[in-house]
Amino acid sequence: MSDANSLDALIQALKRLPGVGIKSAQRMAFHLLQHDRAGAQTLARALQDAAGNVHHCERCHTFTEAPVCATCLDPRRDHTKLCVVETPADQSALERTNAYKGLYFVLMGKLSPLDGIGPHDLGLKKLFDRACDGLVQEVILATNFTAEGEATAHVISEGLKARGVKPTRLARGVPVGSELEYVDLGTIAHALVDRR
Repeated sequence: MSDANSLDALIQALKRLPGVGIKSAQRMAFHLLQHDRAGAQTLARALQDAAGNVHHCERCHTFTEAPVCATCLDPRRDHTKLCVVETPADQSALERTNAYKGLYFVLMGKLSPLDGIGPHDLGLKKLFDRACDGLVQEVILATNFTAEGEATAHVISEGLKARGVKPTRLARGVPVGSELEYVDLGTIAHALVDRR
């Protein structure tokens, strides 16, 4: 492979990252090659190691190097609560709040008929089996408040109700510290409907 082809391959690889266009990919590639060759080698090794060693937890589907992740194995977690999230990034965001001490089920996506992602692609059978294991008492649906996230929450909710499990949904509304005149109308409408 020639130098130009190696550089083009690096740029195309970086462009695969979300939110990275051709110009950003070029800037990153040029920076790594011109100013931080050691960083480029570290990045290459870290990507290789992660791609080879990180897989899905057998119980919750999050990323881990062990068969079962540390969260699922933690005896201090509340095993009666199961929070359903779309991605490991969403799980990480909830963990950073220190407000939730239960377990998780990570869907690794959301329903998206336009992208060909249906209920079977999300492993909903495994979720339903886990929710009905006799230990779980509450299933918290923490999918995103997008059209796909809402559709995913609805399908899961109906599936759980059919199995005798009543799910709860994350509350939504006006963010703390915000002024109503600057909040979008959809958020205000949902806050009114979900008022307590």
